[in-house]
Amino acid sequence: MTLPAVAAARRHDAGARVPFWIGEVEVGSVARAHLPALDSAPAGLRVESDAVRLTAAAADRDAALAAINGHLRVGGLLRGWRDEIFTIVDPAQNPAQNPARPHILARTERAAARFWGTLTQGAHANGWVAGPDGRPTHLWIARRALDKSTDPGLLDNLVGGGVPDGQTPWQALLRESWEEAGLAAEWAGQARPVGVLRVKREVAHGLQFEDLHAHDLALPPGLAPQNQDGEVQGFACLPVAQALALAA
Repeated sequence: MTLPAVAAARRHDAGARVPFWIGEVEVGSVARAHLPALDSAPAGLRVESDAVRLTAAAADRDAALAAINGHLRVGGLLRGWRDEIFTIVDPAQNPAQNPARPHILARTERAAARFWGTLTQGAHANGWVAGPDGRPTHLWIARRALDKSTDPGLLDNLVGGGVPDGQTPWQALLRESWEEAGLAAEWAGQARPVGVLRVKREVAHGLQFEDLHAHDLALPPGLAPQNQDGEVQGFACLPVAQALALAA
């Protein structure tokens, strides 16, 4: 049985997009509505009626994508530019099973990943506080900063962030735990991996195609998270029932 929230996180109109290929590998998809904008893109790209193909040689792919992404940014199709590099991998190879050594086909600016519909990796932690019986009674809920490029001001779990080039999901989780919640490695390192959820849903700037590496992290009653990087407006420690009602 698929939970309604999970079903919603996998809802998209496949017919509204065409496959995006790098070499012989289908790595993502592009909205049909954006194909005309790619006709004038820099060299290294072939736009067809039923596919978009990066034709640059393997050694030139990163540079070709950087030039194309710059073209899209000028055209207003890429927002929230991060100057952060994400990898492009073959989603059929299930890279979440071997996150330490993924086979990287190319690299791209983070803000372009959803335009290209390529698979990204996210690292998340649900922070909870136990009652006398050791069972969770409260969840730490974050409210995203109002100036975030995605989902500003909305509620979130304790820690969550994208996995950039050069890091594993676990390394990203430890980094994000400090940046977003002020949790040192001695605490964040106690997080327990609980699974990977693949989502594929339409969002404002394209397609979110992502493997979410979920973790549960128990925090003592006296330890309150403190944001360090300005990306979280604040935290609330809510009874489990209230947090679930908000999520619903």
